[in-house]
Amino acid sequence: MNIINRLKDKVVVSCQAMPSEPLYLEKCMVAMMKSVVKGGAGGLRVAGVRDVKNAKHLFDVPIIGITKPDIIPSNWQEIVYITPTLKDVISLVEAGADIIAFDGTMRERPNGEKLEDLIKYVRINNRVSMADISTLEEGLNAEKLGANILSTTLSGYTQFSQNRGSGPDFELLKQLVDNVNIPVVLEGRIWEPEEVDKAFEIGAHCVVIGSAITRPQLITKRFVQREK
Repeated sequence: MNIINRLKDKVVVSCQAMPSEPLYLEKCMVAMMKSVVKGGAGGLRVAGVRDVKNAKHLFDVPIIGITKPDIIPSNWQEIVYITPTLKDVISLVEAGADIIAFDGTMRERPNGEKLEDLIKYVRINNRVSMADISTLEEGLNAEKLGANILSTTLSGYTQFSQNRGSGPDFELLKQLVDNVNIPVVLEGRIWEPEEVDKAFEIGAHCVVIGSAITRPQLITKRFVQREK
């Protein structure tokens, strides 16, 4: 697929904010997207119909779309909340997302929905499916169900992947690269350019960076709470 090829060896930037955060304002998120694309982002990962539509209208780069709840539940490590249902997938397809990303773990989904049904809908609508996973087993399962791309997005953020450290999960990346036949994306806890280089050396198809670029409150916190 051409969209997948366009992401090869690129840095994709996740431009997202929660409704409670100042940058969630539409004009702020558009400005953020314009800034990172001007800086060379080879793709965007955005949340919600509003931002997917704006990204597709403004930019000629692959757009990865997800949905998330306005407030992340306190038991977030135990539940599926990234593009959890077929209704969410449909909304992203209709908004124009090139790639639909979703929780690709093997956990129970809302209303008893099945991961394979989400993947099938993406495929029949000629879009690319990206499964966000946290373990090798989940990645193998998502590939078997027909996912086009795997991403380490959820490593360290599920009950099955705790204590993965403060940096990127290079171990999971290598396991996936060595055991699957579809592109693998490194996402999660990337803060340094050297980590991007290492990801590509291991075999990542592309790298998605979020907080280190687009979450000023977290960037500031790293400096304020630096080790003494």
